[in-house]
Amino acid sequence: MRISIIFLSIFVLVGCFRGSKFENTPIHLNPNMDNQQKYRSLEESYFFEDGSTMRKPIEGTIARGEYSNDIAFSTGKNEDGTFLVENPLTISMDVLNRGQERFNIYCSVCHSQVGNGKGIITQYDYPVIPANLHDKRIQGLPDGEIFNTIVYGLRSMPAYGYQIKNEDVWSIIHYVRALQKSQNASADLLTKEELNQLGN
Repeated sequence: MRISIIFLSIFVLVGCFRGSKFENTPIHLNPNMDNQQKYRSLEESYFFEDGSTMRKPIEGTIARGEYSNDIAFSTGKNEDGTFLVENPLTISMDVLNRGQERFNIYCSVCHSQVGNGKGIITQYDYPVIPANLHDKRIQGLPDGEIFNTIVYGLRSMPAYGYQIKNEDVWSIIHYVRALQKSQNASADLLTKEELNQLGN
């Protein structure tokens, strides 16, 4: 009986210390996994001469798989630095479907699936109102300027160049143009049969 009481007392006492704070650090069998010697982003470095931890790429280098002979396709600009007026990617249903898929993933959160700038983010007190892609100013932009905005960002819009491939960016632009036409189409573009169907 006494032995059971002793064991029960020890058990209760040990349970009382659960969650308590101790001045001594816990024992770590493999401490290097908990306290790794490493640099954090923007931390000062005494190893490099400029004192910066984050290193810039060597000037003129190109990331593996990012080289392209077609400068216009990869930058959205002509040789003279002006924006491409027309999309260099040949349009097809596959391209439009891919553009729609990428648009719905990356763009619709802010611009909505119809591109009117009323995406779901506007329901959460987002401080900036996303652009309405049907605005006449945006409709009049060269395709290369829209490419530049998607890849490098503009004002409150973040850059997506590191997430979306160039070909997919051009696909998105084709899809945005299709959205603009669908929301701003003129009756003059319809055939007589289509007009009659609308009349019914």
